[in-house]
Amino acid sequence: MQTFTLEGEFIPLIQLLKALNWVEHGGMAQRMVEEGLVMYNGEIDFRKRLKVRRGDVVEFEGMQVEIV
Repeated sequence: MQTFTLEGEFIPLIQLLKALNWVEHGGMAQRMVEEGLVMYNGEIDFRKRLKVRRGDVVEFEGMQVEIV
């Protein structure tokens, strides 16, 4: 599992997927979330504007990241 160091209070899920280079662009990130391909703290989450915070774990296509 990799880690992502958060510089503020939160990062929107779509921006996180782009920052990790898990998707090519924001439109692709939105589609992945809408299709239920992203897991947030062990559960599928369809919220595109989800605020990811320290301690959260995001999973996508077999990759995991913990927010620190």
